[in-house]
Amino acid sequence: MSQPMQQRAIGPFTASAIGLGCMNVSHAYGAPPPREDGVRLIQQAIDWGCTLLDTAALYGFGTNEMIVAEAIRGRRDEVVLCTKGGMAGVSFPDGVKRVIDGRPEAIRRNCEESLVRLGVDVIDVYYLHRWDKQIPIEESVGAMADLVRAGKVRALGLSEVSAATLRRAHAVHPIAAVQTEYSLWTRNPEIAVLQACRELGAAFVAFSPVARGFLGGELRGVDHLAADDIRRFMPRFSPEGFAANQHLQAPYEALAQEVGCTPAQLALAWLLHRDPIIIPLPGTQQLRHLAQNLAAADVVLSASHMARLDALINAQTVQGERYNAQNSREVDTENF
Repeated sequence: MSQPMQQRAIGPFTASAIGLGCMNVSHAYGAPPPREDGVRLIQQAIDWGCTLLDTAALYGFGTNEMIVAEAIRGRRDEVVLCTKGGMAGVSFPDGVKRVIDGRPEAIRRNCEESLVRLGVDVIDVYYLHRWDKQIPIEESVGAMADLVRAGKVRALGLSEVSAATLRRAHAVHPIAAVQTEYSLWTRNPEIAVLQACRELGAAFVAFSPVARGFLGGELRGVDHLAADDIRRFMPRFSPEGFAANQHLQAPYEALAQEVGCTPAQLALAWLLHRDPIIIPLPGTQQLRHLAQNLAAADVVLSASHMARLDALINAQTVQGERYNAQNSREVDTENF
């Protein structure tokens, strides 16, 4: 990675074509690594040219933002810093629980708390993590627009919204980025959201671009996943769901070998070749995976490679839903 990584636009910013989803260092995939390891990984990502960092109030109920703060101390100007509100940990008598709350007062509170945890005066891109369907999107985005006017936020984003909701939000305040799961095996954004982003000039930030490890070349089963690994609650990672899709791995990995890259790099390169508005956002706990992920920006795919990938793994060949019923109700997928 001696050469600078290619760059892509996200709102008023220019950032590395591949970002870093920081969630993994404290949240969601079993026991997190020691805090110092998470800090070191984020710092190494910056050293290797990754300038787009993504976190959220939800991740680790705030601890993720504090890890990012430690990693960027003295380096704030080197990164495009993104975080999210509207879904955070709330204390109850029986513990802290995840709550979706899009009321203006909740969004303002989330943002103020994120600024403190991150140790910064302003957030570059502030996302609404989930649309609270009990609150009109115009009200939530209106509160976020107030944060821009107050100088606390520079640009706004949305996560897991439909094209229709995106357009409603954009009418209130320009939306710089939409963040949604997108990979070879999750094609929902192709229905309408990607086109809406093109029309409105918004970047599309693709989370889980390696299919939560399915396309990484190392996941051969689900029995070893930690009890609190979020994949345990996803239909595609149930024993039956994983088995139904596992036949896709061998031909996919053979194609990666033909291209001369790792399976994870192939998944990321496919996204980069799909559209210049797309910024893949892989996450990892391991430095070797980080190095491989960032190097995917240099992988070149031919039209034939793209066509073969599209034919192999797509909405028709993948079995099972990406979320369980509860989580599916929380995302805005109408006319997705």
